[in-house]
Amino acid sequence: MMNKNLIAAAIAAAFLGAAPGAAAGEAELLQRIEKMAAELEQLKLELRASARKTDAVEQRQQTLAAQAATPARAPAGAADAAGPSAPATVITGYGEINYNRPSKDASAAQSDVRRAVIGVQHRFDDKTKVVGEFELEHAVVSKDDSGEVEVEQLYVEREFGNGMRGKAGLFLMPVGLLNTNHEPTAYYGVERNFVETAIIPTTWREVGLGLSGEFANALSWDAGVTTGFNLGGWGYDADGEGRESPLGSIHQEGMLAKSRDLSVHGALNWRGVPGLLLGGSLFTGKAGHKSADFAAPNARITLLDLHGRYTPGRWDLSALYARGQISHTAALNEANFGQPNPVPSAFSGWYLQAAYQLLKAGDYTLSPFLRYERFNTAKRLSGVPPGLGITAASDEKVGTIGANLRVGEGVVLKADYQKFSEDSSRDRLNLGVGFSY
Repeated sequence: MMNKNLIAAAIAAAFLGAAPGAAAGEAELLQRIEKMAAELEQLKLELRASARKTDAVEQRQQTLAAQAATPARAPAGAADAAGPSAPATVITGYGEINYNRPSKDASAAQSDVRRAVIGVQHRFDDKTKVVGEFELEHAVVSKDDSGEVEVEQLYVEREFGNGMRGKAGLFLMPVGLLNTNHEPTAYYGVERNFVETAIIPTTWREVGLGLSGEFANALSWDAGVTTGFNLGGWGYDADGEGRESPLGSIHQEGMLAKSRDLSVHGALNWRGVPGLLLGGSLFTGKAGHKSADFAAPNARITLLDLHGRYTPGRWDLSALYARGQISHTAALNEANFGQPNPVPSAFSGWYLQAAYQLLKAGDYTLSPFLRYERFNTAKRLSGVPPGLGITAASDEKVGTIGANLRVGEGVVLKADYQKFSEDSSRDRLNLGVGFSY
């Protein structure tokens, strides 16, 4: 059986290490507990792994004790130095397999291994760790297939005094509700919502330096300097990805990222009321990188988001608004006159979502949900003369109704139906299974 003292020591160390100093008030304590949720999940994994190793540890202790009885073979204190400890390296992961069936064209139905992610976290000591996540999308990767292999995160993090942490490497931007918490067990619906994929490009990560910490008033913060976007990679032709996601089409993902122009970001989140989260973020930076013959060398990209989530009782309520702007787009579009996919100067979206824990029986939890979202990836265009048939897009409005069925702590079955107001050919039934560990 798992050593109870080991469990108590590990949990106590996690709380004491994350909240040094004087005792906090109730609101601050709740905020810290919520902030530590991800670390506590990994702590569970460490404790389970430790349980599997307990027999080996005890056998080692017995051997060392026997050696201690023979001074020539075991120096004094050897047995004390070999006490049990949690493993330094933890393996995590998540994945999802989805089925999509369009309402108006059943022949276009498809199934997809959307993604499979393996995470590796190694803790060098109680203050320093390295985190890596590696993702495989669409099952098969080759020259002729659409699958991808990606490094989703790869950074080193160091904890300082007063709850402050610093990181360096490739890490997720602290934007919105989904970008840093995007496992399929963490959100409602088979597919990630459109606002946090088309306007905020999940999973959005950059290379750079970041700091984070907490204030005494239940307010947490993030700030950093990182790489940004590359407007030189915009596709102006009809096949350009910008109409699907403006920033998703030009984010660099740490792959030979142009870094002449760097960006800054900041985020604040308040958890002063139990079950309530209110927050926002801002990201801004130039995206021309002084490239030769680039029409808008001072073009700047700015993205703002405001979000909230409230979980009273069995309810789970959330809302988010995001708006992006690109400056100097008139010069870019005039230099690419007549192209069917100009650069938008503004894009935005918002959604409201409500879920309710309708049934809980044993390891099963059923939560129906309803979501309404409205978004526009080309809300405003500059430098595009009238008469070309190229105009700003209309807001797309999507209603989603469905349910999540959680099986234990790590598995979820999902089903939903989505109705599109502008392009009804996209109406569809979605089914999915996801997991995280």
